[in-house]
Amino acid sequence: MNLLILYLMLTKATITGFSGLGSLPVIHEDFVTRNHILSERQLNEAVAAGRAGPGPLGLYVACVGYQAAGWPGAIAGFLAMITPTLLVIPVLRYFVQAARHPTLRASIRALLLAAAGLLVSSSLPLGRDSVTSWLSALIAAGSFAIIAFTKVETALVIAGAALLGLLSAIR
Repeated sequence: MNLLILYLMLTKATITGFSGLGSLPVIHEDFVTRNHILSERQLNEAVAAGRAGPGPLGLYVACVGYQAAGWPGAIAGFLAMITPTLLVIPVLRYFVQAARHPTLRASIRALLLAAAGLLVSSSLPLGRDSVTSWLSALIAAGSFAIIAFTKVETALVIAGAALLGLLSAIR
């Protein structure tokens, strides 16, 4: 895979994403659906690997790059991940001043809602691929309920779900 093309595809995704996983729909469309660079499973693995450790929420972009082109791809993914931040610094001053304008506020809200919709639409296929049995569905539902309705630390819920998954694999 051409590293410049990989960098540009990942940069396009990170520029159009407004949060950690906001770029996932664009990456899914470009890498899985349109160009068949990665399979659903490889994208799932990249997202899981990128989200498993500490660090920025969008770190999975570097993992997508790794899946597509090894270590050079991971470096291209990392550069694509930081490019929007480096581009926004010079224009941040303007937007801070302009953010008081009601039309700009409404536009930002509309973009956030659109990003949330895209995130849900791309998460559903990934969720279907990762829930492969009744036990994994039960673990996913239980983890969601614990995170949504209690104040249990997220890392503990993830560790518990991983332990349950490992224990079920041993049997």
